[in-house]
Amino acid sequence: MRGINFLRIHVLESFPPSKVKYVEKRFQETKKDWILLVCLGAMSGLGRLVSGRIGDCIPGLKKIYLQVASFMLLGLLCMMIPQCQGFEGVIVICLFLGLCDGFFTTIMAPIAFELVGPMQASQAIGYLMGLMAVPMTAGTPIAGYLNDYFGNYDAAFYFAGVPPIIGGLVLSVVPLVHQRMLKKQRLDSGKDKMLVSEAQPLHSPSTGPFLDGP
Repeated sequence: MRGINFLRIHVLESFPPSKVKYVEKRFQETKKDWILLVCLGAMSGLGRLVSGRIGDCIPGLKKIYLQVASFMLLGLLCMMIPQCQGFEGVIVICLFLGLCDGFFTTIMAPIAFELVGPMQASQAIGYLMGLMAVPMTAGTPIAGYLNDYFGNYDAAFYFAGVPPIIGGLVLSVVPLVHQRMLKKQRLDSGKDKMLVSEAQPLHSPSTGPFLDGP
């Protein structure tokens, strides 16, 4: 029942409620919890500006490693929140969380262009945003039920750190798979060209009678 009330009260909040409720419950900090919102928003904006500049300096699909680092760091930071002994520690972690959010949000579009090309980039980004909406929607009630079961939000943060780490590991393999696919396409196109050249006649119409023999 408490999980249902948790969802009903906080589902409309723009900020992940588990972090705010965690601060209120563990540190009894109700007047300064808005600082977390400011830290996340400001660092996310800064991360988008900086990552755009850095992404322009990284050639080709190597940009994906920047997103891999953002995902891995995001997962580790989520798992570190229950280890904070004070409200200041949560603020520091939220600063880096916002920075990671800005980085992977900005690099998302260039990576889609590199992988599928400009014609299908919009569709790829749409699918990605749709998949991201699933954990964003389900995260709030799951955090509430985990709090009901364990009596705190520690398990929710530990579980929240697992998907970004898994996503980062999967993304790290994407460039290798993409290179193999390109190499295979080049080999197939080379074979097709060889077959076409072998299928052409040995003489042209202008020189045909001289090559045919007497």
